[in-house]
Amino acid sequence: MSSTATAPPGDARESWVPMIAIALGQMLMSFNVAALPVSLSGMVASFGVPPTTIATGIVMYSLSVAGFVMLGAKLVQRFGSTQVFRAVIAVFAFAQVLMVVAPAAVVMLSAQLLAGLAAAVIVPALVALIAHHYRGAQQATAVGALGSARAAAGVAAFLIGGLLSTFVGWRPVFGILVVASGVVLWLSFRLKPEDARPEVRIDVVGVVLAAAAIILVVFGFNNLNRWGLGVARPGAPFDVLGMSPAPLMIVTGAILLQVFIRWCRRVAEKGGTPLLDLRVITSAEERAAVYAMFTVVSLEAMLNFSVPLYIQIVQGRTPIETAIAMMPFNLTVFFTAMLVVRLYDKVPPRRIAQGGFALCVVGLLWLAWVVRNDWSAVPVMLGLITFGVGQGALVTLVFNVLVTAAPKELAGDVGSLRGTTQNLAAGVGTAVAGALLVGLLSAGIMYRIAENPQLPPVIVSQIDLDSINFVSNDRLLGIMERTGAAPEQVAEAVRVNTEARLQALKIGLLIMAVVAALAIIPASRLPAYRPGEIPDGIQPRGPAARREEPAA
Repeated sequence: MSSTATAPPGDARESWVPMIAIALGQMLMSFNVAALPVSLSGMVASFGVPPTTIATGIVMYSLSVAGFVMLGAKLVQRFGSTQVFRAVIAVFAFAQVLMVVAPAAVVMLSAQLLAGLAAAVIVPALVALIAHHYRGAQQATAVGALGSARAAAGVAAFLIGGLLSTFVGWRPVFGILVVASGVVLWLSFRLKPEDARPEVRIDVVGVVLAAAAIILVVFGFNNLNRWGLGVARPGAPFDVLGMSPAPLMIVTGAILLQVFIRWCRRVAEKGGTPLLDLRVITSAEERAAVYAMFTVVSLEAMLNFSVPLYIQIVQGRTPIETAIAMMPFNLTVFFTAMLVVRLYDKVPPRRIAQGGFALCVVGLLWLAWVVRNDWSAVPVMLGLITFGVGQGALVTLVFNVLVTAAPKELAGDVGSLRGTTQNLAAGVGTAVAGALLVGLLSAGIMYRIAENPQLPPVIVSQIDLDSINFVSNDRLLGIMERTGAAPEQVAEAVRVNTEARLQALKIGLLIMAVVAALAIIPASRLPAYRPGEIPDGIQPRGPAARREEPAA
């Protein structure tokens, strides 16, 4: 976060102890989200719910962060980043206690909602704390460390979570977060206090507009499969002239988002404090960084949900096997996120982003071609590594473009923009992955049954085709046995299900590759700085600088 302020006398270096607390704060949130897919099978067994319900937990967390992170940014500005950070870490710890003792899925979902509300304040606080504690080269290093902490938490969640979920249970995974939250709370007393700014006002109308827009968009995507993509399905809570409410919610949310942007502009013109200072997304380069960040996180969320779903639920493997299967991807993201920082003074951000998305496309296309029923195969690992290199290069780059482009006083707004984008993308990515894969599976099974003479209508009528979901072959055998089907018919049903599942996964990977390819377009609008132009980050534009207003 560059600023017009000069460096401390003698270019003095600040202690890195505060950065430990800041990085651990980031890791708490990332570990929580990454641990949910690893704990998928354990939660399904404990709560007796389908895997899509656990996906709803991820969506609930991401939804609350994305919906209220802008409010969190204003709370950070009004009451001071250090004081607010300390309070919400305690709230996050309480949410993890609820996760550990949750007797039912509804308590788990409530715990994730509460954790998300706490994270909605933690996210902007982290960026504000970096701006408050560090300058120049130290600040650039701190920004890179924040991105690396997110990747490291993903690695730790899959490794530690996989081991504990397999040999002990899924609850101790979240017990670790209770202890870690206590450590962060203790370290928070080493942070410099920051003065409150009582002149900062909370834009209540902006809060309502932003939260309503994001909630509608995410809920719409999350229920596309359950409520229907067009015509309302039986599971829809209501219909609008026979149409499913899910796509209508998405469209309404998009409209409200435009209204929110116009409202923020109006508040700023009247001299008030908008919920989001639009100066952080004024230029085409900054907007391109937001688009790229949304795509990067949504693709990661889709893969992180799809792979554990397939390995644990379809193949019936253990969480530790899931962790091992995902380790090439997570380790690659982690190391690439750390090493790519060394290229910032040699290669323009535009080229790094274009190369990163190109690698994502290659990795996903390769996976769609080689994936079989064995995720440990070498060709599959090569695809995950290729995709991981692209993700790792992008995850810190796009954040760095945003965070170093604004003056220090807009640190909270940059943090809220980052939090909104990342968590909205995570929620939408997970929801779309679930709806897409289940939809593809349902279509594949229906087609194969219609064309299969070995599965007569009398047998098919006894199977609930309106609630097709990803199930293991053992569970499908149990369902088929209750229909009175002959052994050869049971075997045929298992074969149809196996082929349809694999085809659904392959098509899903191809669609993800198309999304990554389209993202190269906004990536081409990122900065094209020449080497040596930005030794300490992108040159700042002060708050008084003339900036073009963004289009709604």
